[in-house]
Amino acid sequence: MVKLLDYAVEIFFLWLLYKLIFEFIIPVYHTTRQFRKQVHEVKQQMEDHFQQRSEPASRPQTAPQVQEKEGEYIEFEELK
Repeated sequence: MVKLLDYAVEIFFLWLLYKLIFEFIIPVYHTTRQFRKQVHEVKQQMEDHFQQRSEPASRPQTAPQVQEKEGEYIEFEELK
């Protein structure tokens, strides 16, 4: 009878250990890894963006914008 109780307690603790590992530790590990990867990607995008802004020669030349005359009539259609 005592051996049966010992086996039941041992199985219960193994089950708890299994649940802890596969339903808590592994998901937390994957989530942390995914979060770090996303943070790294955002950081890389920000660095690329600021690097492009700091290099004026690398920016493409754009055509000068045409300024509209003040008071010029702009035709529009009314939406219903």
